[in-house]
Amino acid sequence: MKTINRMNRIALAALLAAAAGLQGCMPSTSADVYTAQQAQREQSVRMGTVESIRPVKIQANGGKPSGVGTVGGALAGGVAGSTIGGGRGSTLAAVGGALAGAALGTVAESQLGVRNGVEITVRLDDGTLRAVTQEVTKEVFRVGERVRLLTANGVTRVTH
Repeated sequence: MKTINRMNRIALAALLAAAAGLQGCMPSTSADVYTAQQAQREQSVRMGTVESIRPVKIQANGGKPSGVGTVGGALAGGVAGSTIGGGRGSTLAAVGGALAGAALGTVAESQLGVRNGVEITVRLDDGTLRAVTQEVTKEVFRVGERVRLLTANGVTRVTH
């Protein structure tokens, strides 16, 4: 019985580590977040007027799972399943638990890897149009208002 409890604790720790790892898989796409390498770097500033705003979803890894959720779910499900029955029944339950856990882990990872975003189309003062997609923040944009486009090293942000 102690072995089973220890195995459940190990599976839980692995699942929690996998979930924590998923949060780090997707870099921030918020206009409010700068990496250490981006801080104190000069950016070009262009002014324009918001033409349109559209809510979008931003997916990590191009929508492809990294496998962390699948592996973590399989491990947790396999350990949980192995506690059911004894002998061959325990083995079958472990396999079934691992398969179910893998499926649930994949779904959980895909849900954790999606963030709310906004696509902002801006007409620059020179008449050209630019569309920038970024994570939703507390900063709310409205059609017709003046905004700044900040660009450095291929990364553009829309701010007030």
